[in-house]
Amino acid sequence: MNRSIVRYLVGRILLLVGILMFLPIAVGLLYQERGQILFAYGSVAFACCFFSLLLVWRKPQNTRFYAKEGLVICSLSWILASLFGAIPLVLTHEYPNFIDAFFEISSGFTTTGATVATNVEILSKTTLFWRSFTHLIGGMGVLVFVLALLPKSDPDNVYMMKAEMPGPSFGKILSGLKGTARMLYAIYLIMTLVLFVLLVIAKMPVFDAICHAMGTAGTGGFGIKNSSILWYNSSSINLILSVGMLVFGINFNLYYFLLLRKFKDFFQDEELHWYLGIVAIAFILICLNLWSVYKNKAQMAIDVFFSVSSIITTTGYSTADFAAWPLFSHIILLLLMMVGAMAGSTAGGLKVSRVTMFGKVLRAEMLHQREPARIIPIRFNRKTISSTLIRSLFGYFVAYAFVFITLLLIVSFESPDFITAFSTVAATFNNIGPGLGAVGPTANYAWLSPYAKLVLSLGMITGRLEIWPVIILFSWRSWKKT
Repeated sequence: MNRSIVRYLVGRILLLVGILMFLPIAVGLLYQERGQILFAYGSVAFACCFFSLLLVWRKPQNTRFYAKEGLVICSLSWILASLFGAIPLVLTHEYPNFIDAFFEISSGFTTTGATVATNVEILSKTTLFWRSFTHLIGGMGVLVFVLALLPKSDPDNVYMMKAEMPGPSFGKILSGLKGTARMLYAIYLIMTLVLFVLLVIAKMPVFDAICHAMGTAGTGGFGIKNSSILWYNSSSINLILSVGMLVFGINFNLYYFLLLRKFKDFFQDEELHWYLGIVAIAFILICLNLWSVYKNKAQMAIDVFFSVSSIITTTGYSTADFAAWPLFSHIILLLLMMVGAMAGSTAGGLKVSRVTMFGKVLRAEMLHQREPARIIPIRFNRKTISSTLIRSLFGYFVAYAFVFITLLLIVSFESPDFITAFSTVAATFNNIGPGLGAVGPTANYAWLSPYAKLVLSLGMITGRLEIWPVIILFSWRSWKKT
């Protein structure tokens, strides 16, 4: 383990977090909020910058690092960013204790959207902006943003980017890593700006449109109203956000193909077909299940489309209390929570590509059992899946199941029923936000004990980084010098 390069790069990332914290201060000044709020964010921003300078004041002699260091840098950066980002929420006295604040900001950076705030409408504009802004930062990734700003690109930085980018495999869209990071963020920010303009045209207030555009782009879902999107009572806003959530659930590499006018590569992407197919099937099944529940069929279609888009992209906005829907609809939504959207998007979950590959591997194994002598190639996106990738997929699934069951056992001590316990873990570990039962779309996570909140906070970070970086961080073997 090259500890000096870990220290140095984590320090540079913390410096960026401290600088970004000045943006909510600008919002507070614009809305002329009380001095205690401005002091809270300003003091933490300076403290974060000072602490980072202590880490970077001496550049390491050995600047090489490999996969192990990249994984540790990634997980340490996310945990420290959440720790520093939570402090202002306590200093403003808007959150009762540090664990609640850490849960809230961990939920923000990981684009989960789970909240312990029982009344978000009493929060300051500064805090509301900071909560949503963490979605924007965490959506594409803190480290990807850092790489996009670096004056020069080190080939070793690919290990950090691989650790943070979601999906079973990683690919650069440009020859240079810095170019890839900048292109991804350019597409991401332009799409966010377009969404903001559409929301303003739909007559959403400007501040609200900024927060919801950032929350949708990061597929995070922090609301600024207690009744979430339902507060606006607007079909046009619902439709814009429904489509927006689905759009941000698509692999951003495909949008680069559109810029290059490689329309064939975009429309022939197999994961995209499965993603849209799953959305369509879930929409139809839930509509059939709710046909006798809703008198207004048009409203039913809007609510179902919004809920399916929100859950599969792990955004978590709501226009209806889907916790009151029949059990069959609950099961469909729980399955969508587990699957998630496409790899390379801002969404959480297992990812459609992994689930599709699991299905293909199982089908091939079934055929092999019937015809042992038959060689069955497994293809995805017109390419043969290597044995290394298959081993990686099943290794990830085993780790996913192990962490999920561990979190479920911990939460079960406090949950009133199984559906609450299961959906609490599914909603946090898969970075969704609202679940079912006591953590439904009209409820929150404030009832959990401090211990459970702390564990679920780490669970959110583990899920966002897709498990391995956090496991490597807490493995004592990782810190050995040799």
